[in-house]
Amino acid sequence: QVQLVESGGCLVQAGGSLRLSCAASGSISSINAMAWYRQAPGKQRELVASITSGGTINIVDSVKGRFTISRDNAKTTVDLQMNSLKLEDTAVYYCRILVAMNAYWGQGTQVTVSS
Repeated sequence: QVQLVESGGCLVQAGGSLRLSCAASGSISSINAMAWYRQAPGKQRELVASITSGGTINIVDSVKGRFTISRDNAKTTVDLQMNSLKLEDTAVYYCRILVAMNAYWGQGTQVTVSS
């Protein structure tokens, strides 16, 4: 059993910053990758950023230069630092981890960017 607990989502003004955090627990002895996705109203869920067990980072172009992904040394927590937030960043943000060949999702945390 794997549990993911996300935190950090809230209402923020455009141009502001937020830091999302996702803590994994349970049977997580072999996490292959950790990632953040988001889903805006009426849109499909999309990848925002990911980091592999080897440290390879991928960040989608729409947030590159504004968002960064990081994890703790124990590789059980993954954070998403979001700077210079835009209205279009409003979405529910989900943490996803890949353990062996199994994917696990968090419950989501709402990020709302206001003008």
